[in-house]
Amino acid sequence: MRLSILLSLVSLAGSAFAAFGVTESNNHYVVDTNGGLVFTVNKATGDIISLKYNSKECQDSSKFSHISSGLGSSNVVATTIGTNVIKITVTTDTLVHYYIAKSGTPAVFMGTYITAEPTIGELRFISRLSKTALPNGVAESEIAGGSVVEGSDIFLVNGQTRSKFYSSVPFIDDSVHCVTGANVAACMAIGSYESSSGGPFFRDIDNQGSSQQELYFYMNSGHVQTEAYRMGFHGPYALIFTSGSTASVPDFSFYDNLSLSGWFPTSGRGRVSGTVSGVSDGVVHWYNSAAQYWVRSSGSYTSPYMKPGTYTMVLYKTELKVATSTVTVSAGGTVTKNIASAEDVPRSVIFRIGAVDGRPTGFKNADKQAKMHPSDSRMSSWAATTFIWGTSSTADFPMAQIKSVNDPTTIEVTLSSSQAAVARTLRIFTTLSFAGGRPSVKVNSYSPSTPAAPTKIDSRGFTRGAYRGYGEVYSFTIPAGSLVTGKNTIQISCASGSSGTTFLNPNFIFDSVEFY
Repeated sequence: MRLSILLSLVSLAGSAFAAFGVTESNNHYVVDTNGGLVFTVNKATGDIISLKYNSKECQDSSKFSHISSGLGSSNVVATTIGTNVIKITVTTDTLVHYYIAKSGTPAVFMGTYITAEPTIGELRFISRLSKTALPNGVAESEIAGGSVVEGSDIFLVNGQTRSKFYSSVPFIDDSVHCVTGANVAACMAIGSYESSSGGPFFRDIDNQGSSQQELYFYMNSGHVQTEAYRMGFHGPYALIFTSGSTASVPDFSFYDNLSLSGWFPTSGRGRVSGTVSGVSDGVVHWYNSAAQYWVRSSGSYTSPYMKPGTYTMVLYKTELKVATSTVTVSAGGTVTKNIASAEDVPRSVIFRIGAVDGRPTGFKNADKQAKMHPSDSRMSSWAATTFIWGTSSTADFPMAQIKSVNDPTTIEVTLSSSQAAVARTLRIFTTLSFAGGRPSVKVNSYSPSTPAAPTKIDSRGFTRGAYRGYGEVYSFTIPAGSLVTGKNTIQISCASGSSGTTFLNPNFIFDSVEFY
């Protein structure tokens, strides 16, 4: 009796272990993770065509999951590494994509190596999941049943504007994002953005709900892009399934032993440590043409493990750049580098509207703009505004100046005789410009020269929920004799040689306005 029980236990243990593996069937690779997830990859295209978690099909049956918009004909090869890893390699002329299974883990581990940007101009992994199995995504990106408001990517649904762009989260805060259903969650967990572009505050699409539930990892895109695309190995990242909870970022260190194209092991990396000073909400950012990294710190810090090389090192106060330096990282070592704020802060300010922090926070509609279109009925009016210093609140000041929509924004300020007697400076901090939009001003009857157009970003931003671009700062000298004792008016308009329709007119977004 005891012998038969023992044999049964051995048989069960052997069956459980044997469940981990890859088989070929009908020109497909079928991978059993022995963790509740079985996924199937098309050998001809590299598409994932099935994702069964605890026997529930989570993959959409009409559109599949893949890199970019699908690679078409590809070389797809499966290999087993040791007893607990399966690697499926999908290869084209300029791209190698990996699907990796680790025994006992309900996840599709991934990485993508590129030597050229895909022809669609974006590098992204799209999980096109079953809306029936996973009906719950980001509410602001649920577009099913909607009518088009702008382009082909912003919709009106039950009186609210929706878009996949409204699912975005700054990279520095976006390590895991999920969609859910009954007793199941699918989560995209991102181990590194080192080969992506845009910096810590860049944001891109995470989700769209339509007839499918789309879960994304955007690595490169032209969505308000401020720097060149990076080639090389993107990721690591993983599509992880749970019974409903949010997944954690897994340990990707086992990638060191998988012979992945472009993968850079920890043993060949270095770090930077030091002290941040002069800011209370600091972020340190390192970047060069090959990689980018960041860490939050307002005191001592240690960077992530970085590829060897020389980096530009930037300190931000919240999201405002306040110091720049350089540092060289060597393999196997930690270099010390301190950085302090060099922010130019006027000693005496007559007024400042908004915090100087690289964001439009606190201004009218700024609390809504990242999650809805400016035409949304939940937005406050975009009519031209008169802001009275000392009486109006920051929430009365518009977050954006839009040509032909809310020009001008007028500031009324009462000056004493001593304040009015000398030359002054009006400084306008902006975060993003569209179609050459930049401030032109008139102070009482004096009109300073309009500044040159800013560097062009060839992308809608304001209407897609973005507010960060190059962050131009404009200073206007107001000569003595232009101001008066008593009430003075400052008018700010949006200048541009271009035009558009309503909220696609040239515009810029305010960070703050100060007068000193």
